[in-house]
Amino acid sequence: MFEQFKNLLAEEMSINPDDITLESSFVNDLGFNSLELADLVVLCEDTFDIEFDEEELPHLLTVKDVVNYIENNK
Repeated sequence: MFEQFKNLLAEEMSINPDDITLESSFVNDLGFNSLELADLVVLCEDTFDIEFDEEELPHLLTVKDVVNYIENNK
């Protein structure tokens, strides 16, 4: 799942794949702003056919957090 998510980030969000690790913070390491984070949620929902719980969103800070969330909610 990590590789699939990494490829999605690289292609859709124009991020260098070498910069994406499980520990990468969306804001601190990858430079996401709030609009880009919202776009990422929609992109993940469409791509992985899941829905994010609004209450969980503030806790999804790293690539690993989102990968785990996707794996647990597919």
